[in-house]
Order: sequence, then C-alpha cells, then structure tokens
Amino acid sequence: MTEISGGKDQQHPLYNRDRPSIDILLAQGATDYNLSELARLKIRYQGFPGARDIQTGLDKVLQSWGLTETELFEKTRQLHDIGGIYKTRGKKEEQDWN
Repeated sequence: MTEISGGKDQQHPLYNRDRPSIDILLAQGATDYNLSELARLKIRYQGFPGARDIQTGLDKVLQSWGLTETELFEKTRQLHDIGGIYKTRGKKEEQDWN
C-alpha cells in the first residue's frame, strides 16, 4: 500500500506571506475584515498537507472568537453578499456586471 502524499509535509507557496496574518488575527478581534481574512485562510489551508502551525493558529483564532467554522463561513457569506470587504485594495470595483 503506497501513501499518495509520501508522508511528508509540504511547504505552502504563500506560507511566508500568510504566517504574519495569523499573528495579527490572534492579536485582534473579530472585525468584518478579520472574519473575511480568517475564512479566506481557512479555505486556503483546508486539507493542505503541511503548514500545521498555520492551521493550528487559524483554529486558535476561531476558538478565541467563540466561533465554529460553520458560523465563520455563514458570517462571511453574509458580509460578502453585502459587499465591500476588500473594496479599498487600490482597484476600482466593477460597477456594471451586465
């Protein structure tokens, strides 16, 4: 029987950019932006065979904010439905999607 992953943790290509974000989330509260960032990172690292410290950190943030993953995703779906979470990223949002 052969292990598909080879049993070794992989280095995520965005690890060095994402690691400081976890520390910021651990130090701050559950703002709309931080909730969105947490959800985005949870999705990015979901099932990834490595970056265990990031995955553990994300779980710690969830726990410290008193949320389950399901609650996090529900809240962020609502936030994204309203829109504007990432609107000030230096790009003008598309006004007409038709």
